[in-house]
Amino acid sequence: MTNAKIFPRFRRELLDRGVLLLVLVGIYGRGESVCADSVRPNFVVILVDDLGYGDIGCYGNKLNKTPYIDGLAQRGLRCTDFHSNGPMCSPTRAALLTGCYQQRFGEYFDSAIAPGPNRQRGLPLEAVTVAEVLKQSGYATGMFGKWHLGYQPPRMPVNQGFDEFRGLVSGDGDHHTQISRDGRQDWWWNNKIKMEKGYTTELLTDYSVDFIKRQADRPFFLYLAHLAIHFPWQGPDDPPHRVEGTDYARDKWGIIPNRANIAPHVKAMIESVDRSVGRVLTTLDKLKLTENTLVVFMSDNGGYLNYRGGFENISSNGPLKGQKGDVDEGGHRVPAIFHWPGKIAGGEVTHQTVMTMDLFPTCIRLAGSEMPGHQALDGVDLAPMLFERKALPPRTLFWRKRELRAVRRGPWKLNLSDGQTPHLYDLAADLGETRNVAVTQPGLVQELTSAYDSWEADVNRGFAARSIEP
Repeated sequence: MTNAKIFPRFRRELLDRGVLLLVLVGIYGRGESVCADSVRPNFVVILVDDLGYGDIGCYGNKLNKTPYIDGLAQRGLRCTDFHSNGPMCSPTRAALLTGCYQQRFGEYFDSAIAPGPNRQRGLPLEAVTVAEVLKQSGYATGMFGKWHLGYQPPRMPVNQGFDEFRGLVSGDGDHHTQISRDGRQDWWWNNKIKMEKGYTTELLTDYSVDFIKRQADRPFFLYLAHLAIHFPWQGPDDPPHRVEGTDYARDKWGIIPNRANIAPHVKAMIESVDRSVGRVLTTLDKLKLTENTLVVFMSDNGGYLNYRGGFENISSNGPLKGQKGDVDEGGHRVPAIFHWPGKIAGGEVTHQTVMTMDLFPTCIRLAGSEMPGHQALDGVDLAPMLFERKALPPRTLFWRKRELRAVRRGPWKLNLSDGQTPHLYDLAADLGETRNVAVTQPGLVQELTSAYDSWEADVNRGFAARSIEP
């Protein structure tokens, strides 16, 4: 694709917004340019798999020791109302990379892309990713971790904007042997299998640290997508489980001595992710890159509290109802932290509603890069919130996982899942979604139902459709 094809009308759009490319990307409330002296920021996006809202210390967990992540929050901005675009893996990853509601790429993005009949499916190559946009602007782009947006070439990271990729493409793999649920080798270097020995979290951190060191003299976009804390539930000291050639569809969880208490395994996994965050931050400090790097830490969906087969005491979603796979708050309200010393004030908390798809327009604007012209963008630029603490524009937000459906406007959330009567909650007064007030607000129920129907019709038209109004 040429620049002109991907990014039409760029110059006019920037001039309309009063933005001077690269030199003055945007002047915010404190009277300073975010990208002063033509120095474009680096981006480090750390996505944790299945991390629940209440799994880390800065979100109230007293069991798991997460000093590096907690320190990130103490020096950055912690979100209390951040949401993954879906309550499962693949949907959120598609939205993060494209800035779109994932349903624009097909109904199979309602949920995780499973192998078998879906092995040929994945993120369309025509979709424009944040990595592609930044790469066009001269950024080095690296992804290390879980892809889950395609199982084989060409639907791979290096064909969708990443200079290099190391990690797995399936939804889960053994954290020690890197064997997928269907018994395949699943550890890739770009478009080829290259198996390695080691614990997944530590390997991905090694690759990320090496990438930062190699790209220290140019702007870079690093996407570190941890497999932890997804099952198999294996900490660094837990035994390996899977071997090549065996189907683990009925035995995918790892070697678990006590199914009633998964917490010790998950604790070890969370703490390994925390050490990973520490290593990345230390590397940025040593290379004097911290003050020019936006670090974003978040989860792809809520945590599992329990799982069929008697698995209990897995993760924590704090005060939230539901778990991974649900459109209740526990399925998609997740931890998220933004860190950029000198640009984002430290030790603060925001209660504004944010979505994973907002990362795309935020990174593109901060880099002074060109927005794609033919792809509908549903996310919004978070810069006013991050740098000025200004309110984001009001908008209506949507979730769909097959028959499970929800819509949010302000504090109001409507659950429209098939086979159920509508459930309306005032999240400002009832974060745990315990009191259905639909009967007392029939007009609002109808209004939100109509908004959902319009959204569904819009996203079903495809990713080149015009984005709906907020």
